[in-house]
Amino acid sequence: MPGIVVGFDGSAHSERSIEWAMKEAALRHAPVTVLAVHPVAVSAWTRAPITFPADESEVDKARTAAQESVDKLASQLGGERAAVTVRALSGVPAEELIKAGADADLLVVGSRGSGGFGRLLLGSVSSQVTHHAPCPVVVVPGAASR
Repeated sequence: MPGIVVGFDGSAHSERSIEWAMKEAALRHAPVTVLAVHPVAVSAWTRAPITFPADESEVDKARTAAQESVDKLASQLGGERAAVTVRALSGVPAEELIKAGADADLLVVGSRGSGGFGRLLLGSVSSQVTHHAPCPVVVVPGAASR
């Protein structure tokens, strides 16, 4: 996936990341791939994701939510826009983003996701991605709180 890959988990942080990535891609004339990963458990022995048929509907929901965010942001941004592709799959979010970064020019993640520890500066996925990605990473901070 050459160009900019951005992670999406439905959180406000990931929406800010998509917005940042779309603006940056327009400046660079680069394509954007929005990657929505439905999180699943991992086998303790093989480290392979454990998926079930019911996960397909969750992947579809993730794809739909990501596409809705992209469409909403594209209409708000106006002007010159980059080509945006939405992909969704089941897996371990950090691992899938790191894999997607193998061919990317830039990987973009939000500082926090939808996890339960809101006071952390970096979430677990953004922390893993910044430490293990094979390409440059941009961590988009959340909105300033007052």
